[in-house]
Amino acid sequence: MPGRPPSGKGASALWLKPFCNARNKEDAMREIVVISGKGGTGKTSVCAALAHLASGGMTDAGKNIVICDLDVDAPDLHLLLSPAPRRREAFISGNEAEISPEVCIRCGKCAGLCKFGAVLHEEDAFVIDPMRCEGCGVCFRLCPAGAIAFPERECGEWYISDTRFGVMAHALLNPGQENSGRLVSLLKQQARELARENGAETILCDGSPGGGCP
Repeated sequence: MPGRPPSGKGASALWLKPFCNARNKEDAMREIVVISGKGGTGKTSVCAALAHLASGGMTDAGKNIVICDLDVDAPDLHLLLSPAPRRREAFISGNEAEISPEVCIRCGKCAGLCKFGAVLHEEDAFVIDPMRCEGCGVCFRLCPAGAIAFPERECGEWYISDTRFGVMAHALLNPGQENSGRLVSLLKQQARELARENGAETILCDGSPGGGCP
């Protein structure tokens, strides 16, 4: 990374130009990921500042860079960039059991099988606690009455948005949901596709806290 940015008109753009404005189309696509060992260290502010530097003073501003917020559990880059969504998609990952009260024979076998305490007995009926269900499918497969459905689980949403610094891929995982790694991988894939479509040389990522999903 270059040292302190030079001063003067257009200096900030020139400072980041080696990263974000390569004119040789044979150059490999650059991916810059801002990460930290923990949350609250200011990486989002650094990422937003780099996005500003990358777009400011350049030809076809907003086309040289794709921005990606990989902190899907508690994203906050949108607070600085105010993205306007152009595409919104549900994030489907895993399954979640559902008991049909009309078909259920109240045998309680599902409650005995569940190792996560997700099957609750309430008012002479068995119900699934979605916050505890791990989607293992044991109750679904072994229910003697076939009263348990196993639909796919909607875990959150992901977006493709426009910002003043360029197009942005970002997402929000629903509270208590897992599979954040899969959502991070999806966002990285979308960011690379956007970069290829727009002819962008750089993908700038605000990484999730810690080093697990860079």
